[in-house]
Amino acid sequence: MNLLIKAITFAADKHRNQRRKDAEASPYINHPIALANVLANEAGIEDEKVLVAAVLHDTIEDTETTDRELASLFGEDVTAIVLEVTDDKALPKAERKRLQIEHAPTISRRAKLVKLADKICNVRDIAACPPADWSLQRRQEYFDWAKAVVDGLRGAHPTLERLFDEEFRKKPCG
Repeated sequence: MNLLIKAITFAADKHRNQRRKDAEASPYINHPIALANVLANEAGIEDEKVLVAAVLHDTIEDTETTDRELASLFGEDVTAIVLEVTDDKALPKAERKRLQIEHAPTISRRAKLVKLADKICNVRDIAACPPADWSLQRRQEYFDWAKAVVDGLRGAHPTLERLFDEEFRKKPCG
């Protein structure tokens, strides 16, 4: 539990000036906390390294955090999971999205759990309170892309997969 609290504190500090793209511009930290909640309280995941990685999953991608910094504070195992779910922001967005689909079947089971929770939370957020500037078509395209990623993760955790499928059925329509 101490390591998880340390991760929440670390992520809250790293993401302190970031906001989500929803209409309310909610604090970014709500997202990684939501992932940990899905994993622990909806899917029954008790693996501390998975929960810690979920909280930290966007720190390298979206802040100035380095893998060395994460490793020194949270260990090599957690850092490896985070790195597996981190996009290379130097690549164009379309390429990053393509690579997520391509790499989904090859990442570790722990990384698959984090990625599944991420997709569940993202489709929930887009369905409930989408970014203000996202058209219906863009929201539908996101759902379809997220499903393509999740299809590559299948077999990792039936409960998480079912949760995603339930959210996917709520796909925005005109």
